[in-house]
Amino acid sequence: MPDAVVIGAGPNGLVAANLLADAGWSVEVLEAQAEPGGAVRHDRGVDAEFTNDLFSAFYPLAAASPVLASLHLEQEGLSWSHAPRVLAHPLLDGRCAVLSRDLEETAASLEAFASGDGAAWKELHTIWESLQTDILGALFTPFPPVRAGTRLALRLRAAGGLRLARTMLLPVRRLGEEEFRGEGGRLLLAGNALHADLAPDAAGSGGFGWLMSMLGQTYGFPVPTGGSGALTAALVRRLQRRGGTVRCREQVTEVIVRSGRAVGVRTAGGEAVAARKAVLADVSAPALYSSLVAEQHLPGQLLTDLKRFQWDFATFKVDWALNGPVPWTSPDAAQAGTVHLADGIDALTRFAAQIAMGKVPDEPFALFGQMTTTDPSRSPKGTESAWAYTHLPHHVRGDAGSDGLTGSWDASEQQRMADRIEAQVERYAPGFRGLIKSRRILAPPTLESMNANLHGGAINGGTTAMHQQLVFRPTPGTGRPETPVPGLYLASASAHPGGGVHGAPGANAARAALRRHRTGPLSHLQNRLSHGVRKSRQ
Repeated sequence: MPDAVVIGAGPNGLVAANLLADAGWSVEVLEAQAEPGGAVRHDRGVDAEFTNDLFSAFYPLAAASPVLASLHLEQEGLSWSHAPRVLAHPLLDGRCAVLSRDLEETAASLEAFASGDGAAWKELHTIWESLQTDILGALFTPFPPVRAGTRLALRLRAAGGLRLARTMLLPVRRLGEEEFRGEGGRLLLAGNALHADLAPDAAGSGGFGWLMSMLGQTYGFPVPTGGSGALTAALVRRLQRRGGTVRCREQVTEVIVRSGRAVGVRTAGGEAVAARKAVLADVSAPALYSSLVAEQHLPGQLLTDLKRFQWDFATFKVDWALNGPVPWTSPDAAQAGTVHLADGIDALTRFAAQIAMGKVPDEPFALFGQMTTTDPSRSPKGTESAWAYTHLPHHVRGDAGSDGLTGSWDASEQQRMADRIEAQVERYAPGFRGLIKSRRILAPPTLESMNANLHGGAINGGTTAMHQQLVFRPTPGTGRPETPVPGLYLASASAHPGGGVHGAPGANAARAALRRHRTGPLSHLQNRLSHGVRKSRQ
């Protein structure tokens, strides 16, 4: 019988399992899919010579995460690759905003849009430098982040107090208007805000866009060398070296509760796997509370609140094997790992408004990834492994375009939507379609079938909007990994601090379980030392 059972071998589940193993716990991870990784996997399914990431690809949050840094995954063979430029946002008129890890390069790019905008970006970066350590400390620890939060409050006061807090709560459109005279800086902020489901006019989107932009400025948008699954492989190797096990094709269908406490799980095959101390669930909050835990074990208010749980946007993704580099009209875009495709802030607002109205956008904002540009090992020299994704409404009420898309996402609709994304790329890179050797389409139902946590193609475990963050995530009054069932911990992106590959929800759940049993890493070490002293006296 293991001390802990972890449901799900996504990055959060594997981080949780590693931290428990570090504390001396025996750990068993059960994964429904045929391989571990959740949304951190790659394959050669598009073309035998091309490596394509199935889901997530670029990892600024992983690069910044103190949780992942503490695991020293480089000792397990993990390395990171960077594109020459972090991000580019070209416009149809030939201008292009560029985010670089070199601050002067970013500033020069924005200065070309309007005099003084380079200095404005540097000022935002100066604020980031003064707050970075405490922001990351607050972000990657359980809510409320008492120590880091206290330090951050003091630094905020010194950096401008309520005025700075107001700035972070602004919609990103307004933040861009207040900080920049030209469109370049506004584009970088707003495009990064839409990596989540935060529209340009949504409260708090300015703070999120600023955070993602500053992460890119400081850490870049790196990728695991060889494919995203290299990160998963490093986590699995580390866990196995510490005695943990990962069992795939083991779908958990029930959390077993006895005498009011979680004592194990049951699989689809009928096997009961007991857990001596804890069950940690790297699954979405709706799946945990509406499916895995019987209703009688949960407070009625939680079940009521869960009906109001909001998913983030649906996602539609296309992978390509390209016979050559993308023929961008802007040379700067050719050097970027990530390229944002929308012709200005108004186009981003229009895109988000169409989704809000339940319409499939006619000119989708596309996030385009150039993987071989970032990591040359991804495809043969002179070619490009690439992908793009866009957001969609979960419940389609109409098509803003002319293709009559209904949201059924049958084979015909998938092809037409993929063609629409390609047409968007073609506007900024004429001749792109002529380079396509092969493509793969991952529509919302496909994404969910490959990873049940990606409900309807939602990739962030729930909306990033303010009403479902901090103490409101996943429901009001929660915000911590502990659940109403003792011994059961929520370890997925549905828990604070939310989506992104950084391991914080898994780490928070593991630390909560360790606190509950008073078996933190320090006390475990003390027990080992005490045992050694006793042996020396014998």
